[in-house]
Amino acid sequence: MISTMSFWIDTHCHLNAPEFAADVEAVRTQARAQGVQHLVIPAVELAHSTAVCHLAQRYGDSYALGIHPLYTGRAGDGDVATLAQVLHQQRDDPCLVAVGEVGLDYFAPGLDARRQEQFYREQLQLARYFGLPVILHVRRSADRLLKGLREIPVSGGIVHAFQGSLQQAQAFIKMGFKLGFGGAMTFDRALQLRLLACSLPIESLVLESDAPDMPPSWLYRTAMERAAGHAQRRNAPAELPRIAQVLADLRGIDLPALAEQSTANALAALPLLKLQRGSAESSSSGISGSS
Repeated sequence: MISTMSFWIDTHCHLNAPEFAADVEAVRTQARAQGVQHLVIPAVELAHSTAVCHLAQRYGDSYALGIHPLYTGRAGDGDVATLAQVLHQQRDDPCLVAVGEVGLDYFAPGLDARRQEQFYREQLQLARYFGLPVILHVRRSADRLLKGLREIPVSGGIVHAFQGSLQQAQAFIKMGFKLGFGGAMTFDRALQLRLLACSLPIESLVLESDAPDMPPSWLYRTAMERAAGHAQRRNAPAELPRIAQVLADLRGIDLPALAEQSTANALAALPLLKLQRGSAESSSSGISGSS
């Protein structure tokens, strides 16, 4: 049984996703009951800025603002400039901890690689200007992300859902990044990812649910199961301690030690992250001037 006494930080949870709209209060309560005391809620497009801000303030969590590579096709040409204005407006909000989710995706079909690159580099410039770390999306794009970081250095951050090579992992770590591990690590067939989870320095790892996406193995349904009517269960931040248990077992360490180390790692990756702020449901602060 997973202990609920440990303190966990879910460094990547899309709490504003439509899948949580009907029961977000229950989702956050269930996560807290499992020891997941803090979430980082990244935006994926400019229109989500207000939602992630309000959710973080409501539950005493944190948020990041950015334009995800999968959304660059429908983003406006002026959206990065507007994002800069929003970051300026929110610069004193203690819940704002990073620019993200930003990056490159060379896996999903139909995306304009040049446009992705433009948005990625412009958002690195914003992170550099505002002195914020970044939360990076990477799919088959680690080398290009690293190239951008060499040319536009930022103050570290988190490489979300890392599944690259050992050499790429070491390059990100050298640049001050932590690597996010979540549901993908729970699959027995993920041999390379599990090897990285075991062999990388423990100080370089952070935990994430990516809820409602990236379901762990116990929630996943195969195509055959889905065809038979067995729906895939929704991933949620309450799954994080069980995901963490997989990592603890792979590394041969106890769960409380992993909780302490992963919390320290998250705080190092996101220095503005402040814990135990408490709920701010009555707060009047928020984002103005964004859609």
